[in-house]
Amino acid sequence: MKSLKYTLLPFLLLFNLAYLMAQENADSSAFEVQRKRVNSLLEARQQKFGAYDTSLTQKTGLFGLFKSKGDMQKSIDILKDVVITDNNIFLETQQLLKIKDFEKDKFRQMATEYDKQISAYMGTINKLQLENERLRTQLDKSAGNGLSGNVWLYLALLVILVLAVLLYRSRTQKSVPILKNTD
Repeated sequence: MKSLKYTLLPFLLLFNLAYLMAQENADSSAFEVQRKRVNSLLEARQQKFGAYDTSLTQKTGLFGLFKSKGDMQKSIDILKDVVITDNNIFLETQQLLKIKDFEKDKFRQMATEYDKQISAYMGTINKLQLENERLRTQLDKSAGNGLSGNVWLYLALLVILVLAVLLYRSRTQKSVPILKNTD
């Protein structure tokens, strides 16, 4: 029974681990998609900021010496786009953190649930082992009682046989006449 316990417990752990890995892959894929989205937004921000930096150096004003109002408006528009991208990055990063927290809570809950299941399995195994031991003890006692019962039976038969022999002798001695010696 102990070998069953040591065989069943690792099997259950491996089964639960495989299930956990399958769930982790599904959740990790959502995390990876979100992470790629944040990385693409960061790349877009970097490109937009590079365009903003380039627009600051452009001077299409009088003889190319001064910035025109259009140049300044173009720089402002690019900067607004960078700020909008930054806001999107913050929102997507918050979403990424929510996914990570959700995964952490889910894994914590699953670990607690699996601990409860394993504890229940171990409790069931222990109950079955105790029941098995109790039944073996009861079987040993009943087998022992059969042997001691046989001993008592043989002893009783021996006593009956001895009494029968004694009774037979006493009757045979009474029926045989006793001859007296007359000398």
